[in-house]
Amino acid sequence: MKTGRVVAAHGRRFLIDDGENIVECVTRGRKSDIVCGDQVVFSPTHADSGVIEKVEPRHNLLYRSDEFRSKLIAANLDQAVVVVAAVPYFREELLIRCLVACESADIPVLIVLNKSDLPETATLARHLQTYVQLGYAQITVSARADLAELQSHLSGKTSVLVGGSGVGKSTLLNHLIPDANAATGEISIALDAGKHTTTQARLYHLPGDANHTGDLIDSPGMQEFGLQHLTQAALMDAFPEIRSRAGQCRFYNCRHLKEPGCAVLAAAQAGDMLPNRLRVYQSLIGQLNP
Repeated sequence: MKTGRVVAAHGRRFLIDDGENIVECVTRGRKSDIVCGDQVVFSPTHADSGVIEKVEPRHNLLYRSDEFRSKLIAANLDQAVVVVAAVPYFREELLIRCLVACESADIPVLIVLNKSDLPETATLARHLQTYVQLGYAQITVSARADLAELQSHLSGKTSVLVGGSGVGKSTLLNHLIPDANAATGEISIALDAGKHTTTQARLYHLPGDANHTGDLIDSPGMQEFGLQHLTQAALMDAFPEIRSRAGQCRFYNCRHLKEPGCAVLAAAQAGDMLPNRLRVYQSLIGQLNP
């Protein structure tokens, strides 16, 4: 038996880094709920292949879901790097949903505002200060300039890169990891998955001192982030503005929708909660199964 970490996945086929080599492994039976970042135990069958026997307990798991299925993204993370940009347009609901998923999975977040060289970015940077006040770390960068500040946040950590399409996530990745395209090609060949591997997360080792470098998991750009798996209690706890006002409403079972004496609605009216965040929260509550 050997141990290793999953660096790429496609269906029931996985690439495992055992610390010395990259080994292509399959699972027994139909089990395929294994993701990048998972620590696994496998039985070698040849020098470069094997069978996964066990997935070690996860510290955390980031995933999204709709009413039909769950989409696992990455496991055993030190942080999620959520990339946003003012151009082509800022999708605040997607950011909020990503933050809610991370909060519910107890994964720290770094919000990265990309495209600092564009004039539209300054206005969004001011808006994002509200998220800093909520406790989220945030930096502003340009994928085409010096990324030293971002690299310092990634050093020594396992991070997952998430964000909507068009925010410059791929450009950031290629500047952080110059060999990313080559590594992607090798993964595609090894898994014989062709273009389909672009829909899967991949783990890359950040270049640098071996004692300080980190790992970065790239995930596909997304248009939406379903949270169908969260309960009402989990949703309330995932919004810092709501969590901090627990027990302050007139009714103990207040859902913060339109109840009289609601501390959360009062905070929103006073400008202490962004209207968009309240709207997304209420929309998510309304989607829960009765």
